[in-house]
Amino acid sequence: MVPVFYVMPSQHETSAWREHWADEADAAFLYRELAAAEPVASRAELYRKLADVEDRHTAIWQRLLAESGIETGPARPSSRAKLMAWAARRFGTGLLTRMLLREEGKEVQGYLVLHRDSEPGAGKDAALTLARESAHHAETLGEMAGRKGEPWHRAESGGFLRNVVYGFNDGLTANFGLVAGVIGASVAPHVVLVSGVAGMFADALSMGASGYLAAKSEREVYENEIAMESEEIRLMPEVEADELALIYESKGIAPDEARRRADQIIKDPARALDESVREELGIGEQRSTPMNEGLVTGTATAVGALIPVAPFLVSSGAPAIAASFALSMLSHFGVGAARSVFTGRTIIKSGMDMFLVGLGVAALGYAVGDLIARAL
Repeated sequence: MVPVFYVMPSQHETSAWREHWADEADAAFLYRELAAAEPVASRAELYRKLADVEDRHTAIWQRLLAESGIETGPARPSSRAKLMAWAARRFGTGLLTRMLLREEGKEVQGYLVLHRDSEPGAGKDAALTLARESAHHAETLGEMAGRKGEPWHRAESGGFLRNVVYGFNDGLTANFGLVAGVIGASVAPHVVLVSGVAGMFADALSMGASGYLAAKSEREVYENEIAMESEEIRLMPEVEADELALIYESKGIAPDEARRRADQIIKDPARALDESVREELGIGEQRSTPMNEGLVTGTATAVGALIPVAPFLVSSGAPAIAASFALSMLSHFGVGAARSVFTGRTIIKSGMDMFLVGLGVAALGYAVGDLIARAL
């Protein structure tokens, strides 16, 4: 007979088990809160079933912890869960549904990471099983909330136009305030020009670096999402096949044909990954690089920052101040109007918002410059 050696889980593993035990207990509590507040009987019953499954998940972690010599005591909702329930009672169950959807997504990610990092054993097996069940929970809750795709993935993108608009806006507003402050200090004309040009370069370099780092971080997020999707295809092919079939159905393909296509694709991991990345995550081919993003943002910032300074390159005194103010205020309205593309507000309202921001920045900058000059 071959002896069997039991390897005790590490402290890191048991700590993760305890966290998941508490999270599952919170989820069970919150699903019951949803069931109690849900007026539609069928949906309320579904929430109760989800709560029962979360109770089973809680019991799994409690048993594993007990086998490792760690007693947890009775599962009780955390203060955070109670606060979420209070917010749902006050502001509606839609808020709690969105919160739970996000929590289920985090659970899937957490369980996949735990499965990957754990040594072979009951904890590793439990993590994979619960990842699959949590994925089904997330998809069910997402359908009830009217959302498509896998909520444990996040992929967002800025875009060329957004970088231009927001870089231009930052340079314009920041340097307008700086120029107004220097004017308020009643310094010599060349000091206004030098300060404005220095501010333009400093702001452009800062925003360019921020744009580069943001794009680099975004690319790393994409790479992480794709790697996680690959792991899900390997560990949970049936979940991924279900998701692909639903996507095909949503495009008008008959259910039987959608299922046949999904089952066929999932047999080829490389093809399945390519399809999932495109259809589920919405990640297309990257057409820009972090360096390009940084250059676009930095250049747009420099152009915006040049506007308050430009009149002082060809004039001085009151005419230059008046021209700087007029150009800057018109530009604030224009960039506000451009931002309406992203905010969904009307052009006039968005433009006026930025106009007032520019006016406030100029007034405050001038007042601060004047105050400092008097103090000195």
